[in-house]
Parts: sequence; C-alpha cells; structure tokens
Amino acid sequence: MKIHEYQGKDILRAYNVPVPRGQVAFSPQEARHVAETLGGQRWVVKAQIHAGGRGKGGGVRLAQSPAEVEQITASLLGHPLVTVQTGPEGQLVQRVLIEEGCDIAQELYCAFMIDRGLGQPLCLVNAAGGMEIEAAAASLTRVPIDVLLGLAPFQARHLAEQLTVSPEAQHELASLFRTLYTVFQEKDCTLLEINPLILTSMGHPLVLDVKMQFDDNALFRHADICDLRDVAEEDPLEVEASKFKLNYIKLDGNIGCIVNGAGLAMATMDIIKLAGAAPANFLDVGGGASADTVEQAFRLLTTDPHVQAVLINVFGGILRCDIFAEGILHAVSKVQVRVPVVVRMEGTNVEEGQRILAESGLNFLIAHGMEDAAQQVAQAI
Repeated sequence: MKIHEYQGKDILRAYNVPVPRGQVAFSPQEARHVAETLGGQRWVVKAQIHAGGRGKGGGVRLAQSPAEVEQITASLLGHPLVTVQTGPEGQLVQRVLIEEGCDIAQELYCAFMIDRGLGQPLCLVNAAGGMEIEAAAASLTRVPIDVLLGLAPFQARHLAEQLTVSPEAQHELASLFRTLYTVFQEKDCTLLEINPLILTSMGHPLVLDVKMQFDDNALFRHADICDLRDVAEEDPLEVEASKFKLNYIKLDGNIGCIVNGAGLAMATMDIIKLAGAAPANFLDVGGGASADTVEQAFRLLTTDPHVQAVLINVFGGILRCDIFAEGILHAVSKVQVRVPVVVRMEGTNVEEGQRILAESGLNFLIAHGMEDAAQQVAQAI
C-alpha cells in the first residue's frame, strides 16, 4: 500500500522528524490561502500522486507569491501528470501540497527497504540526492540491518560518515537515521525513501520529500494507515479484487488468467508468453477458493475490455477439481462470458472435474497439460 507525500510527512512529524511546514490543498483558492497562512516569500507547489519523477514531469514548482501558488495549482489540479513511473497516460492530480520554501545547502539521499535476497532490512545513503539519484545507484552505501538489534549506533555513525558533511551534521544525521528506522519498523514499511534529504543553510537536516509503502499483510495492525489509502490512485480492477481478497494485478495482455497458487500463476503467465500470447492479469484465487471466489474472478476478467480469452489453470490439492468445476459452472451461470474459456485441471478428482465441465453443455475447451492449455488459448484468439 502506498500513501501520498503529505501523509508520509504527517507520520514523520509524529516521530519529531524535521519536515518543512506545509498543508494539502484541493482547490486553487485553498492553495492560495495555505500560502498566505504559511507566510514567507517562496512556496513550493507539489502535485500529490502515487508516482515518482514528479520534478522532471513538472509536478514540483516554485512560486514567488500566493497568487502564483494559486495559478500553478490551477494548472495542476484536474490534469494528468506524466512521469517516468506513470506511463504515457499519466496520473490525474487531485490534490497538491503547499510548503514553505527552504534554503538548500546540500542534497542527500536515504532509504530503508527490504532486501529480499538477504531477508532483512537495508539502509541506503548517498552524498548526492535529488532527481538524478537513479544515475548514482552504483555509488550508494548499503548497510544491512539485523531485525532483532535494529539500526545500531555504530551503523548509523558509519552511514553518516559516508556523506560529505560536517561533524556536527554527521551527529544529527546519525540520530535521524535511527529515528527513520524506528518509523520503518514500527509502521511495517516495505519502503521509506527520503529524496532529497537536505542540509539547510544552517547545516541542519530536513526531509524535503518522502515516499512510504507498507506491507499489506501487516495492515491489520495499523487501522490509522488503512485510513490513508487513496483508491483513486489505484487500478479500479485491483481495488475491486481487494474487496474479495483476490490477489490480482492488471497487465497489458489479452489472456485472462484464473489460477490457484502464486507459483502456478507465474508459470501460467510464462507459458502463455511462450505460446505467443500475453497475459492480461495475474490472478491467484488461493488454494481454498469457493464458488463465490471464482464468480468474482470471472466478473473481474469480463470487466477488462482487453481480455479476449480466459485460461483457467488449477491444481486440485486443498481444493478438489470436482468442487472447482462446480464453482466454474456456478460462476458462468451468473456472469456472461462472451470469450473462449480454456480449462486445465490436474490433481484430486481431476477426471470427475473434467466430466462435470464436459457434460455442462457450456463451451469450455478442456486442455490436457499446461502446454496444451497455452496453445489452445493462443489459438482461441
């Protein structure tokens, strides 16, 4: 789960992490009022979308007057912002963050994330932050963190020493790194990225931008984080799938997939590609899928206009093939499926499951093996 920058900064403020003064606005008039309330002579108007690269895309702009804040906000709200992470269609801007201008002496980079290879958290820092951080990926300092001990003081000092800053700034940065890791750990983050982490003209660190993502499996512990979810920033089909606890990810192909098991789903997508077609989604209905679950899966796929055929690939272990076949019939009787449906089943009661489908009178294509299933669904389109 992702949240907006201004929401992440609100979380950091609760941990006494230094962030600029600012407030979110939903209209040009509100943005001007925020600027006037903040005071000063410079303000930054920042489009709030769940994507990086906003600076290069024109979503972060400097204003010299409240009137200019209002003008910039009007040019952003209600328009798509195209960045390297949104794709050519862009992401609609529905809110902006108005912040006080800051004197930047130096831009740094800091991030905490989960290293899947190491199986533990990782802290990354760099002496050069900002919009070109991707080009500096090779020079990042990486420090693995023991999940039982946390970020140790000597590790925090080592990270600060890798940055070309004064001894006084090193001391403040080491303390800040430990606080940021506390946020990362206590909020069950999968990513906490500060870019840029700046030093002001007075030599003090300040979080100028933050990106936070959370482990979906830990959200039951964080009702406050769940309340920050902005479904308008997510794919509508993925939002609908989450209501029924379906593991669904929209892709760009034309073969709808219904599979039980994440590994089998990945293999199914691979073999569809090998057959010369392309999957339209990743969809894992889980090992204990019910008839209702299958019905909702079909509803999702039929909602996607790009789906030209459906491949159902099931291994009957916890879920018997005959029970799954009955679930398919139940789903198809309630959902109008106007595209070819190829079914491949293996496992417990597979013969009974195939018999149920064959005698249903519905237009199912029964496949024998994954390769046969992929070839049939590719030919069907």
